[in-house]
Amino acid sequence: MNAPVIRTRGLAKRYGNKLAVDGLDLEVREGEVFGLLGPNGSGKTTTILMLLGLTEPSAGEIQVLGLDPRLRPISVKRRVAYLPDTVGYYDDNTGRENLRYTARLNGRTSTDVEAGIERALARMGLAEVIDRRVATYSRGMRQRLGLAEIVLRAPRIAILDEPTVGLDPAGAQEFLEMVLALKHEGMSVLLSSHYLHQVQAICDRVGLFSRGRMVLHGTVDELASQVLGASCRVHLEAQGDGLAAALRTVPGVGRVAAESASRWLVEADKDVRSALVRAAIDAGAQIRGVQMERPGLDEVYANYFRSQFAGAAT
Repeated sequence: MNAPVIRTRGLAKRYGNKLAVDGLDLEVREGEVFGLLGPNGSGKTTTILMLLGLTEPSAGEIQVLGLDPRLRPISVKRRVAYLPDTVGYYDDNTGRENLRYTARLNGRTSTDVEAGIERALARMGLAEVIDRRVATYSRGMRQRLGLAEIVLRAPRIAILDEPTVGLDPAGAQEFLEMVLALKHEGMSVLLSSHYLHQVQAICDRVGLFSRGRMVLHGTVDELASQVLGASCRVHLEAQGDGLAAALRTVPGVGRVAAESASRWLVEADKDVRSALVRAAIDAGAQIRGVQMERPGLDEVYANYFRSQFAGAAT
């Protein structure tokens, strides 16, 4: 298992009587994309600000690349790139000029900076507008410029806070593919979002925030097992006596239910298709087909909050 590059223990932030973050234990591992998932106001952005040393925790511990952002905020910012939902630029300057200014702020004045700027902008699909004023950029282009800045800086960690808000589906997909490319180059990424399908598409692990607390964390399969009792569902078309009993003997199988006279639903904590087929054949069943589906984050999310609401109402 890769070592954590971000680690918090008991992290809390209080604003007056409001507890925005409540006892957060978080680990982001080297080289992974970790998704902070939750509705607006759930504590995601406050957590990010504490990780960057931009707001003081009320309690708890933080380590970012082995550094405490409270004590060494500048050192953390040199190693961590931050892309908020709305990126601020000098609109009267060009994309090239904005990146040149950022490079100077980060102490880069060598002759290779100009070539690095052109490579970064070209990689993000901004080569044709490199010398246009940023005021003329669309929202998607401004977000790409933010990623170009990350590419130019080459930090250990990139923290992205709702970066696809306001992008059309095609633009959001392109943006996420660029984020995945950063991961494949070894960068660790912390992605905060409330778009479930986007989080599921690129995140290795997910933390679900609710009212300042991280109530669930793990892979999507692990969350599905925790909330739904199964990480996969197999639909088996087969006929035979005693088939249900035979299917229940397969390791990892939970619930077995008849969807029709010849169609069975099997819920399990792993892919058990091969074992189900063998069990059905051994039981003398005739098999016509087998299909598997995995629950998505949307189902996990909806069921978790539905259960919480039901519990609060009783």
